[in-house]
Amino acid sequence: MIDEFAKDNLHGRLRRDREALLWKLDGLSEYDARRPLTATGTNLLGLVKHVATVEARYFGEVFDRPSPEPLCRWQDSDGSDQWATEDETRDQIIGFYRRTWEHSDATINELPLDAPGHVPWWSEPSPNTNLFAVMLHVLTETIRHTGHADILREGLDGRTGLRAEHEKQIDEDARAAYRAKIEQAARTAAPIKAGGGRA
Repeated sequence: MIDEFAKDNLHGRLRRDREALLWKLDGLSEYDARRPLTATGTNLLGLVKHVATVEARYFGEVFDRPSPEPLCRWQDSDGSDQWATEDETRDQIIGFYRRTWEHSDATINELPLDAPGHVPWWSEPSPNTNLFAVMLHVLTETIRHTGHADILREGLDGRTGLRAEHEKQIDEDARAAYRAKIEQAARTAAPIKAGGGRA
């Protein structure tokens, strides 16, 4: 009974956060969805592609249920799983992510939480694992990258939140006052170096 509760709870959270990640693309131009927004090239559509690839591998290969479609190269030196090429459309990447959900959901629904799996790219503590550990791992990865996407989207147009129904109208004046308050606290807390400047 507790296993089914745990499985349903983790699965529900994974479904919620998948949708939240995709929502970060809503209303963006093709350029803004793809362009690098950090020094390391992190971009919104690339985050979706990466999370889709991670999920496809973990709920596929790990349980000897490989994805029914070819997967992009993963964690190679070119980082090809983390950005969209000129020939990949947003719809293709989103479609791949949604098809991955179907395949992953089938794995989750058909296997018990203690179903054994093998992650060949894990060396510590062991490549042998189970569905419960993989669900936690994929949920953590999805949450982590959805957080990245939230910050990137906020930097583009100020839009934040988990889903559209949680989004509030942006009060630019209140937001600026709040930011100024935090900036002032940071400046006040910074120690003064010898010579008069702040550390």
